[in-house]
Amino acid sequence: MLQNIRDNSQGWIAKTIIGVIVVLMALTGFDAIFQAVNHNKDAAKVNGDTISQNELSQAVDTQRRQLMQRLGKDFDASLLDDKMLREAALKGLIERQLLLQGARDAKFSFSEAALDQVILQTPEFQADGKFSPERFDQVIRQLGYGRLQFREMLAQEMLIGQLRAGLAGSGFVTDSQVEAFARLEKQTRDFASLTFKADPAASKVTDEEVKAHYDEHAKEFMSPDQVVIDYIELKKSAYFDQVNVDENELQELYQKEIANLAEQRHAAHILVEVNDKQDEAQAKARIEEIQQRLAKGEDFAALAKEFSQDPGSANSGGDLGYAGKGVYDPAFEDALYALNKGQVSAPVRTEFGFHLIKLVDVQAPEVPTFASLKDKLSRELKTQQVEQRFVEVTKQLEDSAFEASDLAQPAQDLGLKVQTSQPFGREGGDGIAANRQVIQAAFSPEVLDEGSNSSAIELDPETIVVIRAKEHRKPEQLPLEAVSDAIRAHLAREQATAALKAKTEALMAGLSDGKIAYQSVQDGQAWKVQEAVSRSQDGIDPVALQALFRMSKPEAKDKPVYSSVILADGSVVVLRLNGVNEGTAASEEEKGQYRRYLASRAGQQDFAAYRKQLEANAEITRY
Repeated sequence: MLQNIRDNSQGWIAKTIIGVIVVLMALTGFDAIFQAVNHNKDAAKVNGDTISQNELSQAVDTQRRQLMQRLGKDFDASLLDDKMLREAALKGLIERQLLLQGARDAKFSFSEAALDQVILQTPEFQADGKFSPERFDQVIRQLGYGRLQFREMLAQEMLIGQLRAGLAGSGFVTDSQVEAFARLEKQTRDFASLTFKADPAASKVTDEEVKAHYDEHAKEFMSPDQVVIDYIELKKSAYFDQVNVDENELQELYQKEIANLAEQRHAAHILVEVNDKQDEAQAKARIEEIQQRLAKGEDFAALAKEFSQDPGSANSGGDLGYAGKGVYDPAFEDALYALNKGQVSAPVRTEFGFHLIKLVDVQAPEVPTFASLKDKLSRELKTQQVEQRFVEVTKQLEDSAFEASDLAQPAQDLGLKVQTSQPFGREGGDGIAANRQVIQAAFSPEVLDEGSNSSAIELDPETIVVIRAKEHRKPEQLPLEAVSDAIRAHLAREQATAALKAKTEALMAGLSDGKIAYQSVQDGQAWKVQEAVSRSQDGIDPVALQALFRMSKPEAKDKPVYSSVILADGSVVVLRLNGVNEGTAASEEEKGQYRRYLASRAGQQDFAAYRKQLEANAEITRY
């Protein structure tokens, strides 16, 4: 628990802001806000701001996929209640809209530079610890966003994050609250437990019981809502061999390439400044004196260290390193480029004063031949032409698909092939059906209900598709024969757990009133005795541990308290609380951690109350 407090009290605001970027927003389904399609029907209005039916449908689809991911691929999606999903999704959309309005009313803002920093520092967008544009594009494409859409959505989430941080970060607690929490946190308990395993195989479930359950829960046994789509796919790579480059264009690009390969000159200098303490005549006399000493054979670097008034280079013997043209003062540069290697210039006047300039070295880069660069330059030119051609063809595909009543004509116009997917549901499928935007488009009212072709969908920077619903397999009642085994197993487990529960209730009642004697082995099971167990004890089922610390303190050592809890596998654990031990006094460091944790929790409660207040004062219309 102490580690949990530490984790939750340090940087929780930052985690809220950063973590929401890829995790929460990828799962809540709010990306539909940025879809540009107009719809006549509204799902709700929040203080005048509209939530469309399309946004709600996409939010429901996303929540369904989220649940499918959590429950595993073998989970039957037909068991999910669409009505409950829609209610939960709409509630989330309304709550988010209220928080956005609250953040804007409170004048919260977020700069573009700060937004950039969040994106750059997000681990999900990094490769080898550094921001990767390719990784960024890959992640947001999987979430169904373009770059501008993601930035707009992220900016809104950051506003909500600021509002949450402002409210939740203002929570505080008293010393007495910290002391009380510390006592509870460091408390330990002595207990014993019996574990009775459920045995579904011993249960007898009749055909009549299976039929009755099937009839009572008929809506849970439906085939999934599925669609089969036709689609045409446009690949950028298909146009690479269709473009040619002109030899003159290659020569022009080659000249631009080698023009950037400038000579680098390694310079050193001695500067005598012209300033308030030294006029031009004095500075000139001093530089001429140094020049004479150089002429007598004294070392340039040694004189620079002694006389140069350039603080950046004097200590290194006047060394300025390598640089190309355009770096120095024009007069300085002209003198430098007039020298041969090892030569020292005459005094040169610049705005800083007088210089003696030495050319230490020259680096002349090797200019590659046209032949060595031809393939590279050809690819660059072809890539530019393919990009342009791809944009043109994509626009042609969009126009043709919009005007056509099927995909045959657009495919014929562009020399493409109409392909057909395997059936897939709202949770997606394989191949093209794994793309989130494709799933959303396939189940959109325009494609699924109105029979229209979709707009162009970018699967990745190299691929564009247009889809059309070929077949809609609506949910149908599954026959009893198809689900009877699953129902029988479910009922058998319920019966086994219920029988165990009745048995343990009778056992606990007998132990409590003394009618059943406490023994080390009870009903064939040995009591497992544990002492000084903490709230974060390892090796104990979390459900049982939580139940143990909810039990009332025994009135006396010889009057233990009994309780029971059902585990996830249907087993029943009987708990015998023997005693409660007060812990050692909390250290100042621990108290500080407790205080931060409690303040954070209080702040989050304040934020929850603020959300309720927003909702209570809002004008919300659900359609």
